[in-house]
Amino acid sequence: MDGQPTAEVIEQIRDIPLYRASLAKGYFPVLDKPDIARGFPENWMTPRLAAALEAGEAEYVLSTGTNHARMQLIRPPYFLLHSYYRLWSEHPDIAGTWESGCRRVSLTTVLATEHVARVGAARRGVPPARVPSFEERWLDDRTCYLNLRLDPARWERDEVVRMLREIEAARQSHPQGHYHLDCSGYHLAHLLRKVGEWGLWDDFPPPASIVHAYEYTPVNVRRFLAQHFDCPVIDLFGSTELGYLYFSDRRGRYRPYLDGMSVELHPVAPGSTLHELVVSSVRNPFMPLIRYRSGDCVRTLDGTPDPDRIAQFCGRRKELLPTLNGPVAQGDLDRCLGELAPDVFLHQLQLTGPAEALLAYTTFHGTPLGADGSAALADAAGELTGRRCRLVHHAHLPIGKSGKYAWLVDAD
Repeated sequence: MDGQPTAEVIEQIRDIPLYRASLAKGYFPVLDKPDIARGFPENWMTPRLAAALEAGEAEYVLSTGTNHARMQLIRPPYFLLHSYYRLWSEHPDIAGTWESGCRRVSLTTVLATEHVARVGAARRGVPPARVPSFEERWLDDRTCYLNLRLDPARWERDEVVRMLREIEAARQSHPQGHYHLDCSGYHLAHLLRKVGEWGLWDDFPPPASIVHAYEYTPVNVRRFLAQHFDCPVIDLFGSTELGYLYFSDRRGRYRPYLDGMSVELHPVAPGSTLHELVVSSVRNPFMPLIRYRSGDCVRTLDGTPDPDRIAQFCGRRKELLPTLNGPVAQGDLDRCLGELAPDVFLHQLQLTGPAEALLAYTTFHGTPLGADGSAALADAAGELTGRRCRLVHHAHLPIGKSGKYAWLVDAD
């Protein structure tokens, strides 16, 4: 499949200046983020879009910038939220929590909380509060955001107690006392560790369903969450500009969710079984993206470029580690950790020289791996990366300015 748009899609993009050259040539090349940003917004402006902006049916927004430079977008109001709600309502394992009217409690980056508070303040015509109250952190009547700190490892007891009280307040509005927990897997794992450390389990009402959707969730973190909750724990994959494209079921198998979309898988290097996503989407009618390179990498069940056989979302292309045996992705090292070191919580591969690396890690229980486990993991990580790997246990690993963790850094 060459990924060229259908006649139906071409009719929907015919008036958009960005695509005029491709229409004239009869061929649409792959688009990168700079291609989309160049000449913005004139490159996207049509009479229909101008009228929608004037009427408030379209709006300018910025992507979160958590995985790349912030990018200006034009989309319908609450585009991503409506995409989420529709998927939640149709998901085979969690549609019941949507239908029953569960409120959605979101535990993720502080950037997301601050964004919600700004949107709400603008809607009310007031400046955003420096520390938004619980009432000021509701995105709509169904979704509230909890986190007010960049680094969840630094949450103090009073913050955790506050978040548990807010969960309880959201839960109490449901006739059966149910709620839906939407999270970054890392943030929820940090909360579970804090709840256990301070003996607060009686104050943590179990959710009826859980979705982690904000970043790559490691194998060990997923396992840790599943051990603590007797409810579906679902992974969603998507992006700010595209909406959601895939979801897992409660057993971890991925299924496409491609209404208004199509996906191509391109090998990241000749002969590689690691592929990057190239997406065509008209789901956002004001900024349809045709053959857009999302920057995300995947592996399939059999190594073929079949979008219906995706087995793992592996992280970002810009974070691949070049090796003599081909590029290594975040998901590749994570698989290694999941098989050999299930106690590892956070990890970061620090490149310390041309052929050396240090694998810094924390554990769920706070103590280092044993000597045998450390040696086996160092050997496996070394074989995977083509570097001599040394393991170092830490009590704490820093989080990035975006509120997300980097798996690979240059020690210099």
